[in-house]
Amino acid sequence: MRIVLLGAPGSGKGTQGEKLVEKFGIPKISTGDALRAAVAAGTELGKQAKAAMDAGKLVANDIVIGIVEERLEQPDAVNGFILDGFPRNTAQAQVLDQLMAGHNQRPIDKAVHLAVDDEEIIRRLHERAVTEGRHDDKPEVIRHRIEVYNAETHPLLDYYQAQSKLVTVQGVGLVDEIFQRVLKALQ
Repeated sequence: MRIVLLGAPGSGKGTQGEKLVEKFGIPKISTGDALRAAVAAGTELGKQAKAAMDAGKLVANDIVIGIVEERLEQPDAVNGFILDGFPRNTAQAQVLDQLMAGHNQRPIDKAVHLAVDDEEIIRRLHERAVTEGRHDDKPEVIRHRIEVYNAETHPLLDYYQAQSKLVTVQGVGLVDEIFQRVLKALQ
């Protein structure tokens, strides 16, 4: 199964993605995790990513696409994967479709949209900033990230809807309740 998880920052993509990993035995490819690892390692890519992340901006397409392409080439992703944080705009979705075809892989099966209202997102990210010490979860950065998501990433819903691949799941409630909704939507 090839799944794209869509939703604003803090909508639960990471949590639900991990549960899908356990259920289906396929890797979750999180561009956010990969970018944070590059930042922590102090690589050139990490320095570029850190500057954008600290400002609440999206990391450049070419950097993100390179990370994803390298990851999709690894053997554990051949039989399926869960993408978390990519694609983040229609141009990246088109590149992903081309990458899949270029690597002789089946296209994306489903795009799962975790729908959570903005105020709940702000509450969750503020809580995460406090508990996890996430420096990219400052209030002004959170609001900017939501604005960027709504402007750039939200159009992906139309992209995947046009391909009859989009399923929308309410992302509010207990983690296991949301997961059951996700599984039902994937059937």
